[in-house]
Amino acid sequence: MNQESAAQREPRLRFDRMEWAGAFGDLGTLIPFVIAYLTVVRVDPVGMLYAFGLTAIAVGLIYRTPFPVQPMKAIGAAAATQVVAGAMVTPQAVVAATLLTGLVWLLLGVTGLAGRLATLIRRPLVIGIILGLGIGFMLEGIRLISTGWWVGGIALGGTILLLANRFVPAMFVVLVFGAAVALIQDPSVAGALAGAEPVFRWPRFALGGLTATDWLVGALVLTLPQLPLTFGNALVAVTEENNRLFPECSVSERKVAISTGVMNACGAVIGGIPICHGAGGMAGHVRFGARSGGAPVILGVLLVLAGAFFSDSISVFLRLFPEPVLGAILFLTGAQLALGSCDFSRDKVERFLTLVTAAFAIWNVGVAFAVGLVLQWLSRRGAIRL
Repeated sequence: MNQESAAQREPRLRFDRMEWAGAFGDLGTLIPFVIAYLTVVRVDPVGMLYAFGLTAIAVGLIYRTPFPVQPMKAIGAAAATQVVAGAMVTPQAVVAATLLTGLVWLLLGVTGLAGRLATLIRRPLVIGIILGLGIGFMLEGIRLISTGWWVGGIALGGTILLLANRFVPAMFVVLVFGAAVALIQDPSVAGALAGAEPVFRWPRFALGGLTATDWLVGALVLTLPQLPLTFGNALVAVTEENNRLFPECSVSERKVAISTGVMNACGAVIGGIPICHGAGGMAGHVRFGARSGGAPVILGVLLVLAGAFFSDSISVFLRLFPEPVLGAILFLTGAQLALGSCDFSRDKVERFLTLVTAAFAIWNVGVAFAVGLVLQWLSRRGAIRL
């Protein structure tokens, strides 16, 4: 009887058209980083797509909510920037960073340290991080829209009008519109797509041949700068967002830390990039219709198929997503995230803490996290009076 009751309470995975639409809700952050890894760092697309896809499938099945899987932003940005600057950031260094990231978060999760650290953080600080992330996404969305105002404006306006439409999912319309614009602006895309042929490939073992330089760059240049950002966004904020939206599927910081560790440690074996669970990703999935773990499962299956059969042509498919269209998606993802953080405290000092943390989070979540902790400590001792 207890087993039957538990089965009835377990959330059901959905695979309807809204879940399919929501599966693409995080493209605004996913695609730019995938492009950067492929074109600048020269990461092998097979391992990256397999690792990302298999992880998304597992996350959807385990969490049962639109729990996101995203590239780690600080590592991705640092990798691209350092390559341009001439540093030895190679695909092997990225693999080393992926494995090191996994081991760090496994340690924090298994020991319970991640959960204990999270209990020290008060709600005004968490709300500030989420609000700042949302506004930051909106600003980045506007920047991408500005690369083609009429395309971005139509995509944004049309999407807003269709957000509440359950019959015609907004995401499908904006993706079709984006593909049409890409084909019109660059007719060579159609020819490249026609020439794309499926070629089956397995991922290769990626941990062999890593040098001491790869481990050093992976640790100091990539892994360490990401830790505070991951803790603030991909641990504390995403846990808050999930438990607010899906209280029947609540998660703990310990569980999220462990899953972050496992998916990176396993992904490194086949050449995956550092990934995490970001609050913005969940907001994107939910904003465009996702209400269960079906969305990440759908996205994961598509990514695995892309890695298995079309990894050699992935750069061609990415040309179907113009920057202004991605900007519209990212803008609305940020709006969804910021909207969920508007539950401000009535205490003036706590509101001040939230706003200051949010302002810093627009620039850098890691710095915002540190500043917020300092302000939280000062406010508890009555040192801040407004």
